Order: sequence, then structure tokens, then C-alpha cells
Amino acid sequence: MRIGVLTLGLALVLSLAGCAGPAALPAPAPAPLPASARLSPQIPPREAAANFVMAVEAVEPVAEQFCRARTKGLPCDFRIVIDDRPGEAPNAFQTLDRTGRPVIGMTLPLIAGARNVDEIAFILGHEAAHHILGHIPLQRDSAAAGAILAGVMATLGGADDAAVRAAQNAGATLGARRYSQAFELEADALGTEIAFRAGFDPVRGAAFFDLLGDPGNRFLGTHPPNAQRQAIVRRVTASLQ
Repeated sequence: MRIGVLTLGLALVLSLAGCAGPAALPAPAPAPLPASARLSPQIPPREAAANFVMAVEAVEPVAEQFCRARTKGLPCDFRIVIDDRPGEAPNAFQTLDRTGRPVIGMTLPLIAGARNVDEIAFILGHEAAHHILGHIPLQRDSAAAGAILAGVMATLGGADDAAVRAAQNAGATLGARRYSQAFELEADALGTEIAFRAGFDPVRGAAFFDLLGDPGNRFLGTHPPNAQRQAIVRRVTASLQ
């Protein structure tokens, strides 16, 4: 695996086997990490860059092994990218490129804001788990069903075309969020196993949630409370040990 690193804080460019910049990626899905706080760099830039490289080298092959073992016909060649757009919040996401290849992205503020390699490794495992568990197509199906239902109800209620379209958009949003918290907890559990098998401490890694603030238990929120997520990580880690 070939890796090139430029000092983080000015720029960070990694060239991995199958790893490139974030040009023209689709919208992140299912749900990015909550970015309620702007993180300050936690460690020196070179250490942050080294942690990212170390985590990618160890987690990527394990995630691909899990993907191939647990799925059939699903693309498992993960592409890991860095979102270096200015002004982005600390965030990570999983999506698919135009060919259906799974993509995991991290913003520079997230990499700089992580305190240790276990946090980066856990986040990578979590995002890979979204793909392995098929959360993107499930979320799209739920969004489509929500849009259809809302559109039908608006039409039956005598709404005009503009109101029907607005109802469909709202229904799609609610449909997409319907299972978001469940998806996040499922990805936490499988991500814990991936990070653990890659040689990292998932419990230490999941402490990263505390840096972003607690989203609480909001109705139709995209992320569950931190305490609930960290409890699952501890339980799965204990079972693996």
C-alpha cells in the first residue's frame, strides 16, 4: 500500500490503493456524524496524520473481509477519501460512487479532532458497517415509501401540485429518518467488531462521541444518545474478549 502524507493543518493528501480525493461524490448516507461542535485539533498534525494512515491500513482489509463474508454480490472494495473542502465540520460518512463502489469519507477537522488512533479506527469500522448492513438501500426505500404516502394523502386532501410536491419532500425526509437511530446502533455494534478485529480498542474509540456533544433522544433524530451507543460498544467488546 502506497501512502503519501502532507502536513495536516495545511493539507492532508493520502494516496492509497484505491484511495483518492472526494471529487464529485454523491450525498453522504445514511447519516453523517452529528456535527454539533467545531473541534479544535487535539494532537500535533503529524500525529493526527499518522493515526489516520495507521487506522486505514489496519481497518480497510478487515472491513473488506467482513463484507465478503457477510454479504453476497455486494461490492466490498472500499474507497477511503478525505473531504478537504474548507469550512466543513468534523464529520464522517459512507456512500456509494457512481459505479456502486462503497466510499468512506472523513473531513479534515474530524481527523485533526480525534485524540487517538482508536477513535479513527472505530469511526472507519462504523462507516464500513453501514455498507455491509445495507443501510443505504434500506434508507432509500424508506424515503421513497414516505414520499409516496405523503403525496397520496396530500392529493386525497385536495392539495395543488406545489403542495403535493412539498408533502412528498417532507415525507421522504421523515421516511429516511424513520430508521436512522436503529441503523446507527447496528453500525456501532458491527463497527465495534471490525475495529476490534483490526487490533484497536473500540471502547476507547467510541469516546469520540463525547467530543461532539450528545444529540439526546430527539423524536426522529438521526443519532441515538451517546450513552446508548457507548453501552452497545462496551457490550459487544466484552463479548469479543
